[in-house]
Amino acid sequence: MSTNVQSSREREILGMPISLFWGFVAVFLFMVGDGVEQAFLSKYMVQLGFSLNQSAMVFSIYGITLAIASWLSGVLAEVWGPRRAMILGFIIWVVFDIGFLYFGLDHKNYAMMLIMYGLRGFGYPLFSFSFIVWISYVSQTDKLGSAMGWFWLVFAGGLGFIGSYYPSFTIPLFGFMGTLWSALVWIIVGGLMGILLIREKGDRRESVSNKSASESSHSVRGLMKGITIVFENPRIGMGGIVRVINTSAQYGFVVVLPIFFTQTLHFSTSQWLQIWGDMSISNMIFNLIWGMIGDKIGWRTQVKWFGGVGCAITSLFFYYGPLAAGHNYWVAVIASVLFGITLAGFVPLSAIMPSLAPDHKGAAMSVLNLGAGLSTFVGPAIVGLLNDAFGLKGIVWTFAVLYIISAVLTHFLEVQNTTKTSRQLSEVGTDSTSGNV
Repeated sequence: MSTNVQSSREREILGMPISLFWGFVAVFLFMVGDGVEQAFLSKYMVQLGFSLNQSAMVFSIYGITLAIASWLSGVLAEVWGPRRAMILGFIIWVVFDIGFLYFGLDHKNYAMMLIMYGLRGFGYPLFSFSFIVWISYVSQTDKLGSAMGWFWLVFAGGLGFIGSYYPSFTIPLFGFMGTLWSALVWIIVGGLMGILLIREKGDRRESVSNKSASESSHSVRGLMKGITIVFENPRIGMGGIVRVINTSAQYGFVVVLPIFFTQTLHFSTSQWLQIWGDMSISNMIFNLIWGMIGDKIGWRTQVKWFGGVGCAITSLFFYYGPLAAGHNYWVAVIASVLFGITLAGFVPLSAIMPSLAPDHKGAAMSVLNLGAGLSTFVGPAIVGLLNDAFGLKGIVWTFAVLYIISAVLTHFLEVQNTTKTSRQLSEVGTDSTSGNV
């Protein structure tokens, strides 16, 4: 088994493990389906007669369940193996999305919207974030930043880029509901591809029911490690907080900026979707670029200055630039693109976290994934809490301050020399992969 794993480690292109190629494609397609609604769902709910605060509450409940699933994705991937965790996420997404569209939006039933959309939040983290754990097992550590850059490229490319541009063409043809239903096609194709086509030899195939008592005990310890590691290694907790801050503004902006750009600045819905899509494409491209640069200049340096400080500046410009320019499409595009570039500056955090706990990479990644999930709650929650009292200006400044805090916290996330760590993690990764991928 170790020979197979080591061989897969040596087969990579620009840091991407070849054995996981179809997994990257699957995540891209799956996240297209998940991202179809991102830039217009809030606006659509308001058009149906719900308030902006009610819309924010729907996204906040979704964020809570997504955060729980994000934590579970790491520990379940370590206990069950990533493939089984991905299957569970795929099934959950399909079932509860149908419930959300039919029982919630179609019937304008707010309670069902909260329940179904909230439960659907368990879906994509179990599918996509479980795959991150797979990457951390297979990749060489000195290429881990690049490998994670590939993941975030396909993740952002699906969720933000295609997911944002696609509805700008389909909404005029099929309407909001038709576009939302079409997301299921992307999800089903991506989900089946990820489940059936990944041929990495380290995948664990034995039935959970056949585990020995000692293995079951190990599973329980594995689940608990996803919690206790924060207390045993405080830097893991700090990294989790940085990850929360990373995309909190992105998920907050998607709730409030559609209203700002279409009602205050008088852009059309299609123009706004293209502006948001431009942010996503710059983020997608720079996820890969920053991953490679981070391997050269140092992960911590990049996250601190280009991620934390960079996002503090560009999040402010995303509001003040278009506000000052008025109905100026290209200023809005520039502001959007710059925010997307700096947002990608946090990519090496996905390499820092498992390197901080080489003996418990799955648990460390579960904390990282939890942070990613919590950001989908924290962002809309900040909007819901501050919108009435302080308006969009107060919301934007809150996110900017949070980004500065993330830069300060990143200073303490020191990782030992990458080359040395690579040799250590190679042994750990081989042992882990032979049983749990």
